[in-house]
Amino acid sequence: MTNPTPDPTFSTRGAVDLSALNRPQSPPPGEPGGAPSAEGYVLDVTDANFQQVVQDSTTYPVVMLLWIPTDKANADLAELLGRLAHEYAGRFLLGRLDAQAYPQVAAAFQVQGVPTVVAVLQGQPLPLFQGAAPEEQVRGVLDQVLAAAEQNGVTGRAPAQGGDGEELPEAAEEEPVEEPLPPLHQEAYDAIERDDLDTAVAAYEKAIKQDPKDSLAVAGLAQVRLLQRTRGADLQVARTAAADAPADVDAQLAVADMDMLGGKVEDAFARLLEQLPGADADTKEQLRVRLVEYFEIVGPTDPRVVKARQRLAISLY
Repeated sequence: MTNPTPDPTFSTRGAVDLSALNRPQSPPPGEPGGAPSAEGYVLDVTDANFQQVVQDSTTYPVVMLLWIPTDKANADLAELLGRLAHEYAGRFLLGRLDAQAYPQVAAAFQVQGVPTVVAVLQGQPLPLFQGAAPEEQVRGVLDQVLAAAEQNGVTGRAPAQGGDGEELPEAAEEEPVEEPLPPLHQEAYDAIERDDLDTAVAAYEKAIKQDPKDSLAVAGLAQVRLLQRTRGADLQVARTAAADAPADVDAQLAVADMDMLGGKVEDAFARLLEQLPGADADTKEQLRVRLVEYFEIVGPTDPRVVKARQRLAISLY
């Protein structure tokens, strides 16, 4: 399971810095040259429906775009994400939040600028990327979100929305039947559900032995091992120990694990990468192995992984 059961209450600390958005403007959504109107699997989020969207993320993945609708760069990204939302046909809901119109809601995501894209799974925000990105990279990030959602059992389909934001009546035809998980993946998932992490590890290890290229099994194994290492851990105690002994690699690994579990991916990467310079060969290998596990959890196409992998290679060689 990618993350623990989250507290669905978002923090209202932080702010969105909009001062740098002095870029070409676009017409409002729905007008020629502007972003499309919200319909299908796209919903404009407001302070009135925000909590419902967060609650719905326990059933199906939500990808939230924090944007300024009349900014050209924002509108271009909204068009791309909206097109992909329709292509994925309800595997996720795209929520568009106007950061200028609803600053208090935008502040809950603690982002520093727009456009910013954040996933919401089981009520927990997971930062994805900020600014423009090529379509191939966006697809890769969305696929990683869906894989993480599946690991957490968030496999529902988002309902289609009308042009006014209301859910459309269900279609008469049946929804496509989702393919079952491979047997060993299902065994691991069931074990995670009953909190039997040892059995989940064994199932994933067996799946990898049968097919070393089973990337979902590799990622699942890394996620379950992270859960094992952090079970019963106290974040404050771990941070105090790491601060008191900055050269203690085990203490730094413990905090990095807690950061990964809490979605602070870049903090976890940075903490371990900073330990590499001057470390002996055994310690470097220990750090490398843990970072590679993190990379599997986050996904190889994630830009944070690409950047951290480059730093790791430089530090090792």
